[in-house]
Amino acid sequence: MISFVLSLIVLLIGYFVYGRFVEKIFGPDDRPTPAVAKADGVDFIVLPNWKVFMIQFLNIAGTGPIFGAIMGAKFGPVAYLWIVFGCIFAGATHDYLSGMLSMRHGGVGLPELIGKYLGSWPRRIMVVFTILLLIMVGTVFVYSPAEILHSIKGDTLMWIIIIFCYYIIATMLPIDKIIGKIYPLFAISLLFMAGALMVWLFLHWPTLPELWTNFYNMGLATEPDKWTDAIFPALFITIACGAISGFHATQSPLMARCVKTEKVGRPIFYGAMITEGIVALIWATVASWFFYGNPAPGYELIANATQGFHTSAPAVVNLVCNDWLGVAGAILAMLGVVAAPITSGDTAFRSCRLIVAEWIKVDQRPIVKRLLICVPLFAVSICMLVWQIENPDGFNTIWQYFGWSNQALSVFTLWTLTVYLVRHNKPFIITLIPALFMTTVCTTFLFVSKQAFHLPGTIAYPMGIACLVIAIVWFILWYLKFKKTQK
Repeated sequence: MISFVLSLIVLLIGYFVYGRFVEKIFGPDDRPTPAVAKADGVDFIVLPNWKVFMIQFLNIAGTGPIFGAIMGAKFGPVAYLWIVFGCIFAGATHDYLSGMLSMRHGGVGLPELIGKYLGSWPRRIMVVFTILLLIMVGTVFVYSPAEILHSIKGDTLMWIIIIFCYYIIATMLPIDKIIGKIYPLFAISLLFMAGALMVWLFLHWPTLPELWTNFYNMGLATEPDKWTDAIFPALFITIACGAISGFHATQSPLMARCVKTEKVGRPIFYGAMITEGIVALIWATVASWFFYGNPAPGYELIANATQGFHTSAPAVVNLVCNDWLGVAGAILAMLGVVAAPITSGDTAFRSCRLIVAEWIKVDQRPIVKRLLICVPLFAVSICMLVWQIENPDGFNTIWQYFGWSNQALSVFTLWTLTVYLVRHNKPFIITLIPALFMTTVCTTFLFVSKQAFHLPGTIAYPMGIACLVIAIVWFILWYLKFKKTQK
């Protein structure tokens, strides 16, 4: 528990110290924001700051900081370091700068920003890549809540149809009609659940592994016959939303279109990510109790918990919330496991609609034009969903591809932000180091993963290092060329 407390303190310090440092580097001012200058009553609408924060938090959170933290905690307390330092120096910086940069450029989406700073070809690639990623998010977040609702009552297909109908309505309507009204309530519920679990931890103060006594891959040490993932790079792909996630850069422009002044960017964008890091930290600690507690009572709650590290994250959520929080916990668990992914799914489709609209330059004020874009997107999602249902391991396959694609998107975002900072003579080191690190993570994972090349470690890791060297050389050459043109 001492590791948890120290990590919590460092996260809070990170917001007030490093967050203010990043804010100073960007330099928010009093210029009109897109919500004011481009108000259209659909996507560009000024919303109250507290509501923007709540929507931003739920947009980027969903079940990510819960499921990812639970799965990442299986590596041991080393997960704390990634959540804390990844969140402060990578994730929150990534979210703040991408949100503010979108605001500075009229509320444009991520592919437009990539095109402006990395070039037209990266823009074209990232338009397709981002659209596919967002459709995958929406598809994954249809099937998983439908399955959970099916276990309670009704048929899975019925719930899929209901959720899809909601997605269509939420994607089409002005942002203040549904999202602006119900998201803050769900965000409060998610925060209340995390707060209640943190109170439980402090009241019971369980004996958990600490960083200074268990600084190794505890999963590999405890179950060597079942455990194959190495801390690097698997941990940094597993825990995404609680540390850094490229998906966030597709969501921040939604709120960049609803903010009245640039000066509230730090509490909204940087603050929402730090809040998500705190939620991830709490769930990583809860999962640590579940898997490594002394004793580990999680295994005694239900029969299939004896699967050890292979107990599913949703099962852990339901077990812990029901056991610790009673009836209220069951309700909150339902909100966390069902409502949270649904609210991430609908904003994924909304972001997708806006990215396509920017790409083909279609005005989104007429509802008919919104519909023309939405129909093909949902058609692709339905095809993907059918394939997912017909294949026994379809959900896991799509989720694994989403996990890598998500972090790969953060790489492109970080490089975009680095180029922006260089061009504006600002300290680019704050995004360059995370960009190089995540480039190495994603390339190494691609080489070593069973779902990709599945190369032996003796080959995969040197290739990952080679990609790091190439990225460094590429950046130095570009930087020298850029400086030469400025003279």
